[in-house]
Amino acid sequence: MNAITVKASKTYQILIGRDILPQTGLLFREIVHKASKVMLVSDDNVFPLYGERVSSSLRKSGLDVFSFILPHGERSKNLDNYGKLLNEMCSVHLSRNDVVAALGGGVVGDLAGFAAATYLRGVSFVQMPTTLLAAVDSSVGGKTAVDLPEGKNQVGCFYQPDLVICDIHCLDTLPVEEYRSGCAEIIKYAILDGDGLFSEILETPICSQYENIISRCVMLKKKYVEEDECDTGCRMLLNLGHTIGHAVEKCSLYSIPHGQAVAMGMAAAAKAGEAMGCSRPGLSDTVGGIIASYGLPADLPFSAEELAEAALYDKKNTSRSIRFIVPAELGNCRIITAEKNGFIDWLKAGGAK
Repeated sequence: MNAITVKASKTYQILIGRDILPQTGLLFREIVHKASKVMLVSDDNVFPLYGERVSSSLRKSGLDVFSFILPHGERSKNLDNYGKLLNEMCSVHLSRNDVVAALGGGVVGDLAGFAAATYLRGVSFVQMPTTLLAAVDSSVGGKTAVDLPEGKNQVGCFYQPDLVICDIHCLDTLPVEEYRSGCAEIIKYAILDGDGLFSEILETPICSQYENIISRCVMLKKKYVEEDECDTGCRMLLNLGHTIGHAVEKCSLYSIPHGQAVAMGMAAAAKAGEAMGCSRPGLSDTVGGIIASYGLPADLPFSAEELAEAALYDKKNTSRSIRFIVPAELGNCRIITAEKNGFIDWLKAGGAK
């Protein structure tokens, strides 16, 4: 088992290994000594697979376990479910000494984390990612949020977890689409890191080296989070593919999964960067090639005007400009800022109609 320590506003460990969920109760007790209750948040896909295993381990450690189950999918990450979860936490008399635990993917982690951050002005929070995407990205770094009809992650805060338990056994049951979504985030880290990680996942399938690749990505994210926890400087580079990707998600009414949308965003950014003279010649083929090798889409399915309008609501933007990331070369990405019409030009250069 790998243990990686993040030192941000809160210091915590990310534990990565196989078959560690049965140790959940003991691991909780090491960090939340005074807790008597756990609110276990999950979804209707994940809880039937792992909910009882985790609950049993927690109960054996003397904790009372209450569960809150969401319908799976991005559409559940909303203010209505956030309010229902807070009310449930209140009804079971969860105290400041107690714990909110997220068992699932990014939707579950984001919503549960936001509830933990805001209930009683903050209670302990543990992430237990069960998807590849959550393991390498959303469970680490403290971003919590819910969506509004106007855009993704519009309401949220930075709130670091107390512990992250990543049991790679959970990835054995991932549907192909979920696996590919996680691969998109790993490709993002590979582009940011440079040739080392990029070559490694090009030559050896991610699914055959989960513990190694998840650890590598978490180490990369740790560096950005420790240097820029609140996303005002270098951490913005982790948004590679995300400004366009979030716009794709919104335009599709969230029928296109996050990872697929990010893959489209990265491919478009590389293509646009090359067309605009910001990226080395041939980089778009390099990026497009690895995206295709993992069965991910690259073409933007919406017009430049539709995507630019959706991107205006991205939380990273100012009132008049849109901020996005363009890879100049593997291991070298740039933050670009453009007004809406300029962003439309970038989108068209990236392949949008």
